[in-house]
Amino acid sequence: MKAAILNEFGPVENFEIVDVPMPKPGFGEVLVKVFATSVNPLDFQVRRGDYKNELTLPVITGHDVSGEIVEVGHGVENFKVGDQVYYTPEIFNGQGSYAQYHCANESIIGLKPKNISHLEAATLPLAAGTAWEMLVTRAQLKVNQTILVHGGAGGVGILTIQIAKAMGAIVFTTARKVHHQVLRELGADHVIDYENENYIDAIQQITGSKGVDVVIDTIGGNTLSDSGQILSQMGQVVTVVDIEKPQNLIHAWGKNATYHFVFTRQNRNKLEEITKLVETKKLKPVLNKVFLLSEISKAHSLLENKIGDKNFYGKIGIQIHDTNSDPIKN
Repeated sequence: MKAAILNEFGPVENFEIVDVPMPKPGFGEVLVKVFATSVNPLDFQVRRGDYKNELTLPVITGHDVSGEIVEVGHGVENFKVGDQVYYTPEIFNGQGSYAQYHCANESIIGLKPKNISHLEAATLPLAAGTAWEMLVTRAQLKVNQTILVHGGAGGVGILTIQIAKAMGAIVFTTARKVHHQVLRELGADHVIDYENENYIDAIQQITGSKGVDVVIDTIGGNTLSDSGQILSQMGQVVTVVDIEKPQNLIHAWGKNATYHFVFTRQNRNKLEEITKLVETKKLKPVLNKVFLLSEISKAHSLLENKIGDKNFYGKIGIQIHDTNSDPIKN
């Protein structure tokens, strides 16, 4: 089978498309024909070597799969050949999704939503799973609570807005002006132009200085320290960003705040809930651009540099097999 291999960490040119042996499902595992995957910040962080101590080269990276089960191993109880599934592979095991076939334990896979394509489904497992972990597992967001999503136009931000709205929250988000309309259409109640507005002043004005109950951080920098200024009493901050420098949390201390640091975990139950949201049209994948596996270097370059592209939002999909084989049921 074809796969994108990294023999050394570094720039996008280090990807090689090569033939590798077909994996064989072990006990409790299924073999999936990968129709599509996507590109996440975690992928280029792995490629450039941010987590090199966690991996042994050569490595196949990639953290989203949408495809069809073509073989089941002994002990598999919940899936069969022909099932359309999606999931996030186990992170840092060196066998990622940038390949034509992939093996996974049945405990981490879920049935793909029936009303979207494999390319759309492939944008969801890691990003939507992370959003679910932040909102449901950690923050335990409640109806009518207020929430600020930093970086609403990003891959995780777009899904976090929709899930928070489906949970009955009042959603604030920050984004460039060019993205405001689409974010409102996805459910944001208040969109703040971070390039021309101070989000702290804007939220204090809108909430009458009460602040928000939950802050979701997808961008890093000074977000952890600054967000304490717009938290309500007993508020929560949830972040998925690596902490690279000390943070002054004095404002959060005065609010009796709780901080959650999230590294997403894989499980079937989470995917089943996400599938329900998609099939009831409460959650919509936003697929911005599609590349072939042979163009994986271009896809990584685009994602890494998208901060400089004011018009870019949403996710980048990677087509592995011909989408003529991609069943879509509307």
